Amino acid sequence: EEIQRETAYPDGKVEKVLKNGCHLIFFPNGTWKKVGSDGKTITITFFNGDVKQIMPDQTVIYYYADARTTHTTYSDGLEVLQFSNGQIGKEIIQSNCQNYCPFVCNKHIVSKYISEKHYPDGKKEITFPDQTIKNLFTDGQEESIFPDGTIVRVQRDGSKTIEFNNGQRELHTSQFKRREYPDGTVKTVYMNGQQETKYVSGRVRVKDKDGNIIIDMKL
Repeated sequence: EEIQRETAYPDGKVEKVLKNGCHLIFFPNGTWKKVGSDGKTITITFFNGDVKQIMPDQTVIYYYADARTTHTTYSDGLEVLQFSNGQIGKEIIQSNCQNYCPFVCNKHIVSKYISEKHYPDGKKEITFPDQTIKNLFTDGQEESIFPDGTIVRVQRDGSKTIEFNNGQRELHTSQFKRREYPDGTVKTVYMNGQQETKYVSGRVRVKDKDGNIIIDMKL
């Protein structure tokens, strides 16, 4: 673009005014600033590669070059952090056991998230590379939504509810783990190892921790 005017300042700063109305300001340390012709769109490119953009609606976009992370702050207070895939931020999430346990086991994997949203009300939303979404609420509750439709909700007391895409539902507390099936069957495993299965027909079967049947009757 053709330069209309160029001014050099004693401190080493150089300002160029383009014919399209844009202003370019170059600083001695290598940082430079561009002000759009509207006077509201501002881009600052820092000497270390970071880039800060201020949009007309006051949205601020900051790109951290070393971390390859973008931090966007909107005028309504929403903040969104977008991370380079597989580089920034480690988060522990729960994984379904591959040994076909009857319940979601306590095996954990480390997954690196790629974006994070901070809402004005304090809620946080984290998105993982596999598109799992984890919501963190201000009251201490957590909710994870997995790509297959499974939803895991964790309460402040640590109790957990898991809703599977096949209609099954699971409840974990400090005293027991319970799975509810679409046909009405309910299976409960207590902390002492005892297992109880209630069928929709009214039948109840109880096993001890070794798998021996101690009760099998219809109520």
